[in-house]
Amino acid sequence: MSGPRVTVERRIAAPAGRVWAVLTDIEAAPRVISGIEKVEMLSDRPFGVGTRWRETRRMLGKEATEEMWVTASEPSKRCVIEAGSRGVHYVSEFLLTEEGGATSVRLTFGSELADGSGLKARLMHAMGSLGAKTAAKAIAKDLADIAASAEAGGPKAAD
Repeated sequence: MSGPRVTVERRIAAPAGRVWAVLTDIEAAPRVISGIEKVEMLSDRPFGVGTRWRETRRMLGKEATEEMWVTASEPSKRCVIEAGSRGVHYVSEFLLTEEGGATSVRLTFGSELADGSGLKARLMHAMGSLGAKTAAKAIAKDLADIAASAEAGGPKAAD
């Protein structure tokens, strides 16, 4: 059963290469994205398919840690990051489109129940539409933080 999908788009006054560099610098994420408290790398490869990490955020007043991994990566264009937690599978797709030196970033976030999900997971998933507004606000804030870093010069990247 698929849950609600949330899509948020933001125009960033920086080239796609710089936005990509900020977006994919997972170790720097707690310094860039205010919603992320800490990151623990689980792989030592550069960002790409197979990169894994644990990300800790504070959500609704509680700390939540999720294991995340990259399942698709087209540098400066697109990446897909997945996570699984408590019987729910999450998918985040970032699409970058450069237009005249600025970059439009569209993030689509969705979830679906994993096979064999328990009652608690099914109930939480069924209430997903109530959380869609909260998710959209959190995603918009993440994109605003990424934009601020990229527009300030971000990590050095091939522009």
